[in-house]
Amino acid sequence: MKVKALALAAAAVAMYAIPAFAHHSFAMFDADKKMTLEGTVKEFQWTNPHSWILMTVGSDQWAIEMGAPGGLARQGWVPKTLTPGMKVTAVIHPLKDGTHGGQFMAVTLPDGTTKGNPNGAAGANAGAN
Repeated sequence: MKVKALALAAAAVAMYAIPAFAHHSFAMFDADKKMTLEGTVKEFQWTNPHSWILMTVGSDQWAIEMGAPGGLARQGWVPKTLTPGMKVTAVIHPLKDGTHGGQFMAVTLPDGTTKGNPNGAAGANAGAN
């Protein structure tokens, strides 16, 4: 009976550990390119597993992928760091397929404060302060 219970517990642990291995890579972003976007925050999604900046640039909508809220919070971000209507400049690694999206590197707020690192290594700035 103990062996069955132990096997069941091990199976349960393994089942919950599998999603950790399913995390996507940053291969969809072009780490050799940097792009600067000037626009208006449409929405800041403070969500797991990744936060998102949705912004309007001209007549286009852009989706910028960031890190998880826990990591962002440790770097000084709060859910209201970016608010709808805020004019910002974002630096991203664009998507390789050319659609309007990218990986967060940095954002400059209206007061001139920069969060993130516009010169950082690929994959290292998913919310760096």
